[in-house]
Amino acid sequence: MPELATAPQTPAPVMPPGWESVTLPGLTAEEAAVLSGIERARVPAHIACIMDGNGRWARKRARERVFGHHIARDAVRKVVDTCHRIGVRYLTLYTFSSENWRRPKAEVFALMQLLKDTLAREKTELHSSNVRLRILGDVTELPDRVRREVEDSETMMRQNTGLNLSLAINYGGRQEILRATRALVARAAAGQLTPEAVTEAAFNAELYTAELPDPELLIRTGGEQRVSNFLLWQMAYTELWVSPVLWPDMNRLLLLQAIRDYQERDRRFGGL
Repeated sequence: MPELATAPQTPAPVMPPGWESVTLPGLTAEEAAVLSGIERARVPAHIACIMDGNGRWARKRARERVFGHHIARDAVRKVVDTCHRIGVRYLTLYTFSSENWRRPKAEVFALMQLLKDTLAREKTELHSSNVRLRILGDVTELPDRVRREVEDSETMMRQNTGLNLSLAINYGGRQEILRATRALVARAAAGQLTPEAVTEAAFNAELYTAELPDPELLIRTGGEQRVSNFLLWQMAYTELWVSPVLWPDMNRLLLLQAIRDYQERDRRFGGL
């Protein structure tokens, strides 16, 4: 009896040189090709993301905006997992801005509930993965049920030493700068600070990001060409990478492409 013909088997992608010790489950050939152009030792230490486009993604599918926010959680998981695996030390996600309170009350309520439920569901796995969670922003204005979950999650992961995941919640860059300025002015008024002592280091120490390095790469989805009051002080020399892709469609390949493009830039910091 003749043997049945079998379909040719596509070999599994091989990790590029320098990445052999990294595990990326389900790595595709396209992802492997992009990864081969990334120098592992120069992966940005701190990546920040403006996760834009959830509402537009939902409207394109004739769904309510909040549906896009729910689907966006999958993109967050992919980005967090990939950053954790490839050696990014700090990841900051613009989760809810101080301006987002202006949205319809129903959407704000849904966003708050989504934040609470997501942290309650994900914190155990994040903790077991040694992820440290930080919250940037004024959590005192959050609904009590949300604030308690945020604070409990942050406390649970405070001693972890892996990926530093920061969620900017009720955060605004201008508000953060004003907050830091007021703290320095109060110390000066109390005779604890001279004008000469107001240095960049002293100012940095009063920011929500006091323990974090400045972002090296900002990823913004949704195509908008602005920073939207996000990390204004910290992004003085951050490289910007904007994609028209809406956040719910953000994936590992796009993240790797952003990192590769970042490494191809000549960062001079004002010099030659």
